[in-house]
Amino acid sequence: MDLKRNEFFDTQVLGHPSGLFVLFFTEMWERFSFYGMRALLVLFLVSALGIGGWDWPRENALALYGTYLALLYLTPIIGGTLADKYLGNRKAIIIGAIIMTLGHASMAIESNPFFLYLGLLLLVIGTGFFKPNMTSFISILYKDFPEKKDGAYTIFYMGVNAGAFLGIMLCGYLGEILGWSWGFGLAGIFMLLGLLQFTFAQGIFGDVGNKPNKEDKTIEADDHKKIEDKLNPFTIVDKALITIISVLGLTWVINDPLSKIGETNFLEFGGTDYSGHTILITLLLFIFLITTRILRYSRITRDKMIAVVIFAFFIIFFWASFEQAGGSMSIFAKDYTSRILSGNAAFIFNIVDVIITVVPIGIITYVLYLLFKQTFKKYFISNLILGFSFLLIWGIVIWKIYNNFNTYSYEISYNTYKIPSEDSKPISITAETVIPENAEITENTTVVISSNEFLKDDKISILDLDKKGTNFKYLTNEQADLINNNIPATIIRKKDNEVQIPATWFLILNSLFIIAFAPLFSKWWESKYNPKPAAKYAIGLFFLAIGFGILAYGASGIPQGAKTASVSIVWLIFAYLFHTLGELCVSPVGLSYVSKLVPPRMIAFMFGVWYLALAIGNKTSGKMGAMIDDITTKYDISTFFLIFTVVPIIIGVIALLLSPVLKKLMHGVK
Repeated sequence: MDLKRNEFFDTQVLGHPSGLFVLFFTEMWERFSFYGMRALLVLFLVSALGIGGWDWPRENALALYGTYLALLYLTPIIGGTLADKYLGNRKAIIIGAIIMTLGHASMAIESNPFFLYLGLLLLVIGTGFFKPNMTSFISILYKDFPEKKDGAYTIFYMGVNAGAFLGIMLCGYLGEILGWSWGFGLAGIFMLLGLLQFTFAQGIFGDVGNKPNKEDKTIEADDHKKIEDKLNPFTIVDKALITIISVLGLTWVINDPLSKIGETNFLEFGGTDYSGHTILITLLLFIFLITTRILRYSRITRDKMIAVVIFAFFIIFFWASFEQAGGSMSIFAKDYTSRILSGNAAFIFNIVDVIITVVPIGIITYVLYLLFKQTFKKYFISNLILGFSFLLIWGIVIWKIYNNFNTYSYEISYNTYKIPSEDSKPISITAETVIPENAEITENTTVVISSNEFLKDDKISILDLDKKGTNFKYLTNEQADLINNNIPATIIRKKDNEVQIPATWFLILNSLFIIAFAPLFSKWWESKYNPKPAAKYAIGLFFLAIGFGILAYGASGIPQGAKTASVSIVWLIFAYLFHTLGELCVSPVGLSYVSKLVPPRMIAFMFGVWYLALAIGNKTSGKMGAMIDDITTKYDISTFFLIFTVVPIIIGVIALLLSPVLKKLMHGVK
């Protein structure tokens, strides 16, 4: 097909085809949904029952989180293959979006474990169809215009970051302030709107992506490589090993959270847990498979493939640390960070929050307006849906701003009792407390924050979050009716305007810093000071280490075994800054090197290896994050973050030392 005649290129928005912005907004809503749900998952699982959470041990929550992330990087291999051979990109995108919408809808029924697990399963399957086909769809659309492809991907990834930013901010806010189902539900609503917007605007793509692409997609190869293709087919042993590795690996990944949560261990035989043996055997078989495959190629090709494997090794360690963002770092934000601001501090935060919320949404709304001008009449329904999406976004944002400026702290009194003895502590009297006869009843005071308007002597219910009488939360009537351990309290007086920063708020910093620093890093990569690939990995790992080092220093005053604390938000802000700088160093070196270094016959296999490395890194993030309680009990939480400081430094040094070796292995590929 002659893409010059394709309607995709007929109209322009900001110097790019209008059709690109259909994909931009589709990807934006999908990322909105994904990152919005991801921000809430661990926090929901570990939060107290009285505020709608499941009160899981941190280890269990992080085990499930790691498995979910790992599977997200494995299913795209299958989804991409099905699209190439049978479905076509567009059908795969729509199928994936439908499945993900159902997944988010299922997760909105978060009080029932079946629906949460079903929702996660549907999200994993749906992402497998959606994720690989959006990026390949752009590649196909721009096949005859390679000079425009870089700019197209830049615009597209702006949509990725915009979606992540909005999803984390709004789903996180609703989930923590109104209730978890509100956050999970909002993610599903925008996934559905993204699906409808894409479906009703398909005409702009012509016939592209409708059918499987039968053309040869292999990278350009010289005659030497083409000969190797014919001489190096996958053997029966290769295929058998791939099957065994896949079965064992998936069994281990799924069994890890299942054995902790459901007490069902598929890898336990005769009272012995063989989980460690299983993953060790799987890794050894995988190393044997990839080694024997690589050794069959000539020296130059073999060297290039070894370079890819080394890069994949580095990426495991990077993502194992970086993905603590949605796991242990979210727990640190929730339980160890002082997130309640009052007076001038609350006012300043609210102003800053308004700016970083309204300005990006305003810019994206302007892009929407430009798209409307070009396509509104021809794709009326799609644009109507898109317009409704933004009205909904602005409505939530205006409510959020109003709520933050009208949230106040209230001093309250509540009753406690203690048994007369030197070491007894006051115990909060709940709705079902049986008070011993010799108990001394006293009145304590504390402070809670709420956007509800209360008067002196109003009766409310509160929840003792830390079970120590030091951290209370106001319960709505609906929440108080769900539990019996709520504590009756009386309003004494209204105090200052206060704002409680949602724990999910810190996750938006990654998107903000990417938008702020990506242009600077782009200029760096284009300059004569552009580092070698191994050096980029090393720099990224060092930035990552600095971020965790800052967290370790900020947490150094928290005592051994502490489950709560109130350290400054500054440490988390700086940690996310340096982690983002690290991500910007690592992100340019990924899949592009796989396509440049690997021969055609191995391209699909090595892409699979790369995604497998990402899956291992993400699963490892959950396994390492799950150690937070053990390390905090034996040492302290500062030591926990020091581990993530030391390990990236060591791997970064190894990357630098291997830089000359990698340069030789790449044989001039840049």
